[in-house]
Amino acid sequence: MWEIVPRLLAENLYLVLGTADAEGRPWVTPVFFAADGERRLSWVSSADSRHSRNISARPAVAITIFDSRAPVGGAEAIYLEATAGPVSGDAVAAAVGRLNARLPARHRIRPDEIAPAGPLQLYQASVTQHFVLIRGGDPRFGNVVDVRLAVTPP
Repeated sequence: MWEIVPRLLAENLYLVLGTADAEGRPWVTPVFFAADGERRLSWVSSADSRHSRNISARPAVAITIFDSRAPVGGAEAIYLEATAGPVSGDAVAAAVGRLNARLPARHRIRPDEIAPAGPLQLYQASVTQHFVLIRGGDPRFGNVVDVRLAVTPP
């Protein structure tokens, strides 16, 4: 089932990022992303956004990636547990390059837009666990309802 992970990372432009503040209040937000393999995801956000403030308080995050246009009963999804935080140093240029490779030219991120000079902070999530959606009624698993299955690279 691992083959679903790299495929969905490549096919989808947005992830749903789940965070929680210092008191544990949850928040989710869609974020444009780029993957660096299957274990690192990058995005840019304002450091003042709610999810960014939550990451500062609690770096543990949950991520879901799926095609929201899939017909009911035809969805595939991956669920990720990760630790997130700002990117700095030499890793910034590489992460911006991965993001820009997925963006049309008119929307590419310029170096002056990234902190400390600009309003955007570059973030990354380091994935610690991958799960895939197993739809209810899957004859391979005999499950009645949707479940998630932990997967690891081959």
